[in-house]
Amino acid sequence: MPKVRLTDLVLRDAHQSLFATRMVTADMLPVCDKLDRAGFFALEAWGGATFDSCIRFLNEDPWERLKKLKAALPNTKIMMLLRGQNLLGYRHYADDVVAKFVEYAAKDGVDIFRIFDAVNDPRNFKAAIDAAKKTGKHIQAAISYAVTPFHTIEKYAELAKQYADIGADSLCIKDMSGLLKPYVAYDLVRAIKKVTDLPVEIHSHATTGMSVATLTKAAEAGAEILDTVISSLSMGTSHSPTETMVEIFRGTEYDTGLDTGLLLEIAAYFREVRKNYKQFESSFLGADTRILVSQVPGGMLSNLESQLKEQGASDKIDAVLKEIAVVQKDSGYPPLVTPTSQIVGTQAVFNVLFGRYNRLSGEFQDLMAGKYGACPAPKNPDVVKKALEALKMDKEITHRPADDILPEYDKLEGEAKKLLETETVSVEDVLTLAMFPKVAPGFFKKRAEGPVVFKPEAGTLSAQAGSSAGPAPGQAARYTVNVNGANYNVVVAPAGTVAVAPAPGASAPAVSAGSAAAVIPAPVAGTVLRYVAGEGEEVASGDTVLIIESMKMELEIKSTAPGKIHFLVPAGTQVASQQPVAEILGAGVSLPAAGFDPAAGAATAEAASPVSAPDGASTVIPAPVAGTLLRYAVNEGAQVASGDTVVIIESMKMELEIKATVSGTVHFLVQPGVQIASQQPIAEIG
Repeated sequence: MPKVRLTDLVLRDAHQSLFATRMVTADMLPVCDKLDRAGFFALEAWGGATFDSCIRFLNEDPWERLKKLKAALPNTKIMMLLRGQNLLGYRHYADDVVAKFVEYAAKDGVDIFRIFDAVNDPRNFKAAIDAAKKTGKHIQAAISYAVTPFHTIEKYAELAKQYADIGADSLCIKDMSGLLKPYVAYDLVRAIKKVTDLPVEIHSHATTGMSVATLTKAAEAGAEILDTVISSLSMGTSHSPTETMVEIFRGTEYDTGLDTGLLLEIAAYFREVRKNYKQFESSFLGADTRILVSQVPGGMLSNLESQLKEQGASDKIDAVLKEIAVVQKDSGYPPLVTPTSQIVGTQAVFNVLFGRYNRLSGEFQDLMAGKYGACPAPKNPDVVKKALEALKMDKEITHRPADDILPEYDKLEGEAKKLLETETVSVEDVLTLAMFPKVAPGFFKKRAEGPVVFKPEAGTLSAQAGSSAGPAPGQAARYTVNVNGANYNVVVAPAGTVAVAPAPGASAPAVSAGSAAAVIPAPVAGTVLRYVAGEGEEVASGDTVLIIESMKMELEIKSTAPGKIHFLVPAGTQVASQQPVAEILGAGVSLPAAGFDPAAGAATAEAASPVSAPDGASTVIPAPVAGTLLRYAVNEGAQVASGDTVVIIESMKMELEIKATVSGTVHFLVQPGVQIASQQPIAEIG
């Protein structure tokens, strides 16, 4: 038996870190035979963000993925990453839901449960560990690693002893941000080995460039298992290359015994697969030492970039990274791992966009109120007070948060039956709905269509799924996109410029004399980069009126008829596929009396403030950020006072309350479930 064994993360954390968790199961199965023969301790293949991504972006059933992988990997243990009482969602679940989830994850293929809690609160492990014990599967308790004044080697060793006492079979040091330094890793492993004889596994992202040395020193200190990734999906925000670590240890007492030749074959396969996901690649591909300060985990970096782009604030990445350190301190130094990384990161974005703590997400309020468990250090009392006031609570929670949650599985089962209009529903579907109640209904409706394909047929481009296909060197690529029944030619030039125009013979929206307008939709999701024509300018059919950036390319959007151009969204904001971005006004139609300045650029805190209608009859409430209008907080036509919450927006996976700025009668301008752009009017108060 080798003294050091490797767990390869290529089927989960690698693509979560490098290209936003977009790898489909069809790109995993062909190489499973080789992965199964390689001799790994385990393959991490499920959990983390894969469940969310499957139903949100890939139209895949995550439970079916698990079953297929288990069938294809009969000789290798499958590991999943489980967020303790949070399971795979962003809230704590009742104990009965935790038990049911663990039971069925084990039944469908999980052999090792790597369980962690974002704030390292042992109480949040209890339900998951108890459930996993009943399945007979291996339980690995993970310590979320952070570098703060309150995280010392002594405290980590004490935590390891607590995890061992509550039933763990092995321990993991989970270094999600690449902060674990080599010599610190050596001392930390030695300290843990003094208090427990459980096997220790090291998980360290390569983000800061230290991971290879960190794994080496950890092995020297006695760590039995190391997390690596096959070389073609390694480094950057991912992990150390598997082959590199195999060769470092070859011929030493730590020799893994793995065959580099077979590993190179696996690497060659994923090198080709990676090309399919170029559009999702993070720009953080080298060593980024800013993370030594911001402590943003590898899996969040690519998502953070995407979120800032959605808000038209891509240029604010450095400011957000600095602000994350401030928010982490104010919230009691929680390690930045899902969900606290998302909660703290999103709050940092809100602080940069709107001023520090002027807007608090619902999840950040819950974190400050103790609903996620006890944070390692005291919190900023002023921010705690603000959160408690928003939640109408008198004091922070000090007991196990899940003790306040009544059993909820039966209720969730009833909701699933009603949603799916059936008397019988699978446990897996109930749990999917429980994890992501806002996303699952849409997934259930389109599940039968099958997974998204990232290898579209030549000559076509899906406006929904996008395409990773590009033009051959020196040649233009031509695609066709169908939007609202009209076909558009998309020509991608070698330089990356894209021209969009109605295809020959296609019926494009027309404007007749005296008609209201012809709407120009965005043919694909992207960001309104800039306007070419001026607001109200007379344009001819075929004139370029605006530029959209999509899939890292620029698309020229052309007028489909003559008339006056009127823009519907400001430059710098994210738009959905088919969202109206402009309209051509026909003869006799006047431009709106008020609107935004197309040259103003991306949203700012000032620009997002309420706008009064010209006649003073009503006050318009715009969306401060891009996202989805989740639900109304009051009924249509309700009388509201200034400061009352009227709308809940979901943005960057967090909930944001939008409040009335004046008193009056509320009228909603957007339906729940609709994707909205930054500064888009969503309600008015008259």
